[in-house]
Amino acid sequence: MDALARLEKTVTARLNADPGESYVATLAARGAPHIARKLGEEAVETLIAALSGSDNELVGEAADLLFHLTVLLAAKGVPLARVMAELERREGVSGLAEKAARRS
Repeated sequence: MDALARLEKTVTARLNADPGESYVATLAARGAPHIARKLGEEAVETLIAALSGSDNELVGEAADLLFHLTVLLAAKGVPLARVMAELERREGVSGLAEKAARRS
């Protein structure tokens, strides 16, 4: 099992835990809109680290971003496997062609 699969399993197990004992449960208790805003904050911090931070800062922020994305997916009941299947579906397809197909 890879790190993202283990993370998803841990996050899913903690969604309904005591918010006083779990950061995931704290996020989940506040709802998907709160988690989405937190994901947006982490995306901005990742962008800033990419533009002006060290590689270590970028790695840390990217990890935070993936963590919060995993929490949002779990809170919405979307398995990581669906995201991975979508990535696999797109594999080998030009990014330009894939974007054009979404418009039609």
